Amino acid sequence: MSDLAIAGRQSAFGQIWTGLTRSPAGFAGTILVGLIVTFSFIGPLLVDGDNPTDTSMIWTGPSAEHWLGTQYEGKDTFTILVSSGAEPIWVGTLAALMSVFVAVVFGSAAGYFRGRIDAILLQLTDVTVTIPQFLLMLAVVAFFEDIPPWGIAIVVGSTMWAFLFRSIRAQVMSLKEREFVEAARLQNLGTTRIVFREILPNMAGFIFINFVIAVNQAIYAIVGLYVLGLMPSGTPNWGLMIHQSWSQNFYLNPVALPFVIAPLIMIVLFTIGLVTMGRGLDQALNPRLRER
Repeated sequence: MSDLAIAGRQSAFGQIWTGLTRSPAGFAGTILVGLIVTFSFIGPLLVDGDNPTDTSMIWTGPSAEHWLGTQYEGKDTFTILVSSGAEPIWVGTLAALMSVFVAVVFGSAAGYFRGRIDAILLQLTDVTVTIPQFLLMLAVVAFFEDIPPWGIAIVVGSTMWAFLFRSIRAQVMSLKEREFVEAARLQNLGTTRIVFREILPNMAGFIFINFVIAVNQAIYAIVGLYVLGLMPSGTPNWGLMIHQSWSQNFYLNPVALPFVIAPLIMIVLFTIGLVTMGRGLDQALNPRLRER
């Protein structure tokens, strides 16, 4: 069995940790992503969830009691910020998982079996690619009123898989000609085991990196839908904060700047963390980079 196949069986967590610690930027990105995820999912448990309306405290500046001041209803801006991060993160992650899963399954089937299955999936991919993704999301969200968060994940994820499909297909076509795959065929290990135990582990780095990129793209898409005012406004959300700031001209009020800028900073920091973490994962899981 080739060194590439043996490397695919090594501890994935050990490879990831080694690669991230070797890359200061990747390690810093991982820490940043971890802090924001903790802030968004654990933070709401540590703040006052009621956050009552207080008309006497409308648009006050930062203070010891209100770290980011208050907003147009007199509610604490920091509490709103903490409570607004969980939904875009978990919905974006779910959408990315869906798109990567579909791309891996379809791409593996097309690249390994070729023939009629490959032709049908390529036609489906061509149709998907020709449809503008964001316009399709706009149409679906506008048609279904009060769409739940998991529905948003399905809509976003169903529009993101096509480009990764082509890359997965090409790599499977290349890997299935390697000696270790031929040896697995001679042992009659079965198609499922050959694909999932012999071929896909050698693409782990590529798949992980594309998953990180997909999370980033999905969060931007979801936040964009909120910014355009096309999503339900019942649940706190960074995109909803930006939409309110834009639609109600809060950015013209100097006292409102913490409310306007805070969600933008969180999205930018999370994006930077994902990108740098992706580079660290590339170094951790790419055999050619690990040898350097």
